[in-house]
Amino acid sequence: MNSFDLLVALKKQGYLKTTRDPLWWPRSGTFWVVVGAILTQQTKWEKVEKSMENLEHLGIDSLEKLSTLDIELLSTAIQPSGFYNTKAKNLSLLSKAILESFGSFEVFSENVDREWLLSQKGIGEESADSILCYACKQEAMVVDAYTARLLAGFGYSFESYGALQEWMVEGIVNNQTKVNHLYGKEIGLNELYARFHGKVVEFCKEKSRGKIVDVESLGI
Repeated sequence: MNSFDLLVALKKQGYLKTTRDPLWWPRSGTFWVVVGAILTQQTKWEKVEKSMENLEHLGIDSLEKLSTLDIELLSTAIQPSGFYNTKAKNLSLLSKAILESFGSFEVFSENVDREWLLSQKGIGEESADSILCYACKQEAMVVDAYTARLLAGFGYSFESYGALQEWMVEGIVNNQTKVNHLYGKEIGLNELYARFHGKVVEFCKEKSRGKIVDVESLGI
């Protein structure tokens, strides 16, 4: 089995079932993805949405406004997401760093790279790739605990995030012609990686019992 086989199986099962955004992550291509990538660390997405609603009620509608928000107000607003004092500091530092280094979210989206993101406090590999893929629409494959859990169901284990990511990317890149045939069009890697990650997450949420994922239904 390779990752292309997994993609085919998930697509035949009807995933994505959520149509909240063309790239799956809500409000893709906006600064809200940067916010969400930090807030979703070690918590459920539903709590992240509540935190973002609180920020909107405070009038936050841009990276510029977020960067100038009082840190105590920010902490209170994102309290539903947990670890709110740490996340507030990291979010404030990141928003300021983006504006200082790039001048605007638009320039950041076009020019940021993984190395820069990983040098920022509170940004690990998964968060960096989420920002690159969903906020900046770059060709970055996000892998996470759901991905590892799903592949563990097939007997695969990986020593690192990078090894897991490489496995997921390799099967797609080596079968790009088949991927285009599967979708009936030429599909860019950004869109494909984004939607593939979404398929994995949605399948695991639906088919998980604790840390065990029922992979038999995929028929691979």
